[in-house]
Amino acid sequence: MKKIYSLCMAVSFLAAALAGCGAESSQERDNVSSETQAFAETLTESETQGAESLQDAENPETSGGMAGADGAGDTPVVYMTTDISPEGLMAIYNALDVRLPDGNIAVKISTGENGSNYLRPELIGELVQTVHGTIVECNTAYGGDRASTAYHMQLAKDHGYTDIAEVDIMDAEGSMTLPVAGGTHLAENYVGEHFADYDYYIVLSHFKGHAMAGFGGAIKNISIGIASSEGKSHIHSGGTGGSMWGGDQDAFLESMAEAGKSVSDYMDGNMLYINVMNCLSVDCDCDSNPAEPDMHDIGILASYDPVALDQACVDLVYGAEDGDSLVRRIESRNGLLTLEHAQEIGLGSRTYTLTSID
Repeated sequence: MKKIYSLCMAVSFLAAALAGCGAESSQERDNVSSETQAFAETLTESETQGAESLQDAENPETSGGMAGADGAGDTPVVYMTTDISPEGLMAIYNALDVRLPDGNIAVKISTGENGSNYLRPELIGELVQTVHGTIVECNTAYGGDRASTAYHMQLAKDHGYTDIAEVDIMDAEGSMTLPVAGGTHLAENYVGEHFADYDYYIVLSHFKGHAMAGFGGAIKNISIGIASSEGKSHIHSGGTGGSMWGGDQDAFLESMAEAGKSVSDYMDGNMLYINVMNCLSVDCDCDSNPAEPDMHDIGILASYDPVALDQACVDLVYGAEDGDSLVRRIESRNGLLTLEHAQEIGLGSRTYTLTSID
């Protein structure tokens, strides 16, 4: 039975859950799930609404109940489980009650550099195979083991992804161009040429920190992640075509939101988003030597709204007792600007309802 619980009250018990990067025992998972379920069932609707109002008043910058989307449409739902396992991933996917179309299904992940905290195939394999998905990625613009298609495919094999599905490096044959509607910095976005080969995208992201963006989640995965190598440089430069390292920081953050909007517009609703909140380092999976995570694992979250999903993850980090390092990383890069601009241009809503499926 699903129960809605407010973020500010839920954080108090989540802070004690799932220590470290490693896989916890089934007994520990059962304990966390039973605590979550018992907590959710004690909340009445009025208690939930009251707690959300308190969260708004105390922390308006990061509250899941903050004003957004100009009041248009229904408040998006973000589903959550504390069970970080193949079974938990399948449960969060099923909670979305998705009806996949006939055709080609893409599962967009980051294949990760060697030594990084990339999503392991043993965690995602069941989901990928259940949807008969193709794992899709694009080459990097910064060098590393994923800068060329041949090396990238070898890394995908080394990381075990080719054992669970076909892998497509979408910009192996170059780029295709998507228009950007209402952008401040970008008029067009360059994505992998194979992007149009797929009828539906399951965007499966490892939520974590990032050296330039502050954090990486669903929005980064559909912007930088789906951009071709040249598209990545274009976004990093804020659309100027200049250096991807020396561009204006805020322009880069807003360009990510604009590139993500172009992808979302093109797919016209044929996307869903899942964030896995484990191994919560301040560094991303593009870093082959990331800082060790110094906060507990939190869970898996999913939504049809990428802005709501990333906002919920950010809120959980801000609410965690041991989230200080990641909060500092986000704020030192002005990372919340990406969420603000994404809402402004209509990619999604920072307002959401968090629903436990445990």
